[in-house]
Amino acid sequence: MITKTIRYDLTNGIATISFDEQGSPVNTMCLQWQDDMDTIAAQVVKDRAQIRGIVLASTKSTFFAGADLKGVMRSTAADGPRVFTEIERIKRNFRTIETQGVPVVSCLNGAALGGGWEVALVGHHRIAVDNPKIQFGLPEITLGLIPGGGGITKMTRVLGLLAAQPYILESKLFGPEEALKIGVVHELVATPEELMPRALAFIDAAQGQPEACLHVWNRKDYKMPGGTPSNPKIAGMLSVAPAVLKQKTRGLYPAPEAALAAMVEGAMVDFDTAMRIESRYLASLMVSPVAKNMINTFFFNLNAIKGGQSRPKDVPRYQPKKVGVLGAGMMGSGIAYAQATKGISTVLKDVSVEAAEKGKSYSTKLTQKRVDKGQMSAEKQQDILNLITPTASAADLQGCDLIIEAVFEQRELKAVVTKEAEPMLAAGGFFASNTSTLPISGLAQASRDPKKFVGIHFFSPVDKMKLVEIIRGQQTDDETIARAYDYVQALGKLPIVVNDSRGFYTSRTFGTFVMEGAAMLGEGIPAPVIENAAMQAGMPVGPLAVLDETALSLSVHVLEQTRMDLQKEGKPFLATPGEALVEQMVKQHHRAGRSAGGGFYDYPEGGKKHLWPQLKSLYEKPGVEWTLQDVKDRLLYRQAVETARCLAEGVLTSVHDGNIGSIFGIGFPAWTGGALQFIYGMGIEAFEQRCAELAAQYGNGFVLNDATRAAIRQHQPVY
Repeated sequence: MITKTIRYDLTNGIATISFDEQGSPVNTMCLQWQDDMDTIAAQVVKDRAQIRGIVLASTKSTFFAGADLKGVMRSTAADGPRVFTEIERIKRNFRTIETQGVPVVSCLNGAALGGGWEVALVGHHRIAVDNPKIQFGLPEITLGLIPGGGGITKMTRVLGLLAAQPYILESKLFGPEEALKIGVVHELVATPEELMPRALAFIDAAQGQPEACLHVWNRKDYKMPGGTPSNPKIAGMLSVAPAVLKQKTRGLYPAPEAALAAMVEGAMVDFDTAMRIESRYLASLMVSPVAKNMINTFFFNLNAIKGGQSRPKDVPRYQPKKVGVLGAGMMGSGIAYAQATKGISTVLKDVSVEAAEKGKSYSTKLTQKRVDKGQMSAEKQQDILNLITPTASAADLQGCDLIIEAVFEQRELKAVVTKEAEPMLAAGGFFASNTSTLPISGLAQASRDPKKFVGIHFFSPVDKMKLVEIIRGQQTDDETIARAYDYVQALGKLPIVVNDSRGFYTSRTFGTFVMEGAAMLGEGIPAPVIENAAMQAGMPVGPLAVLDETALSLSVHVLEQTRMDLQKEGKPFLATPGEALVEQMVKQHHRAGRSAGGGFYDYPEGGKKHLWPQLKSLYEKPGVEWTLQDVKDRLLYRQAVETARCLAEGVLTSVHDGNIGSIFGIGFPAWTGGALQFIYGMGIEAFEQRCAELAAQYGNGFVLNDATRAAIRQHQPVY
């Protein structure tokens, strides 16, 4: 029997169910598959008398990919009962197949993630190809969902409440070796061709062995590993677990809390009831806005970036072999490390060999930590360090495919190093600036070939931050953008592509967050309120803390550079209230930021940082009225408005670049799905209405002009 997504074959007593979704590179739980599973389960029941064993297999290079997420994106709150019925239908078919009293074997030829791993768990015996690139697991929490096809109930019953937590609550993925070690896979084979013979051997050996045809939790002697919630040790842990979880999620992510509840409640009841509890929690999440926000961005948008949707087409793939980095400060040394760990030969140049050597020592420090933890061999460490050549001589840059300048944010200095280094490029090479704010088209004036000049904006610290912003200057050609994209991907990072403007996308939008925070301080709102409201909204840190880390003096330097540039262009410049306050902090109160000893915070040696006590007397106004919701909204809406303006102005050309850029570049809360999904998730009209209220009270930063309103509608994603 062949359906549109499954092949069913019964030969010599072996029923082989092969997943084979037509016209798709992977198998998914689409509606057609759900219908086909009804047919296949009914056929198994009909053929039961002739069946000695069942084999679950895949005709694709992976075993099974999981749920149909576009269907989730289309659902509404009213669809809850329908979604619950669909989940229960899938599980009913799983249960039919696994309770026929014959051994069921899952042959895992490739990855099985999410719903795919739940399909694998239908088998009483699981055999996997021993390939370290294959991944198994339940990543649903990262998409705002929970495993609901039996994943929570079954993993908890196999591993126990404590041991299952990393795999369910933290979405920890695992390979075949770990799967064998923890007991969720029973056999490994070297090649896919060995799967079927091993499956048949198991079925043969299982004849007359009732235990081989049952899952562990269905056996008479089953006890939950580690004990049930009534066990005093487990009960003690469970009494604090929700508080620990709340501390991590700040109450903004319902999925981990639902998963924990399904685990614990399910452990107190029989298997079938536990499965139903799991279905209810999943159904409620599948129609929730947070899940849709997270699926939109962490699945669809992230895949768009990884798949090169913003990369110019028709340009051959590119792999730079030798890359020069100018400036061995924090950014330059971080870029050198990122390159060397990916096998790229790196020339690290500074004004002196000592300065360049110091930059290289950063890589020594980072790799040594990994060696000490046993995560890297000393030989591998040496291989990485050998790829970095520290130098003070421009001649050593000869033959570089790419040279990146990462010197101080000063136009004249950048021009000098560009002119010195560019002649050393290999034929067909290109030049990049790691500026965070200065327009690329202006910097490209120092280049001998502006077509081959691009912005590649790394984020600090480079070894931890995944995002890289590629900035297209007015003359940058498609080949250079495509090569920059390939270079960033070769580093294992996420590239977004934006058009040139002051501050580009990320720095410009990030600036609105920190300056809105500073403006509120200037209005008299207490500093602790501003910082805590940002954290409660889901930002990683408060705006004043961020200003301290990036240095208030740097913000003032950028402000002065902008003021000078606009004066030269004959344009007016008016500092925002936030900018004026930061300038006052540096110039009047001599508080330049953390690296200068203190800014909005004090940093006592050996102690915990705390807000500078004088902020209270200098800025706090006891009579000023504020609400926590307004403070939170001002911080999030201000960034969303600026992102929408970037879309309207053509700085951003896609929603996926805006969402991924805002989350991975400036820490916009993941529960929103990013600065643009924040708008779409809320509903465009509701967003516009709230912006109008904020603009009436707090000024032009929240005003949406006609072009911005039009851009929001034009780019709205449809599923």
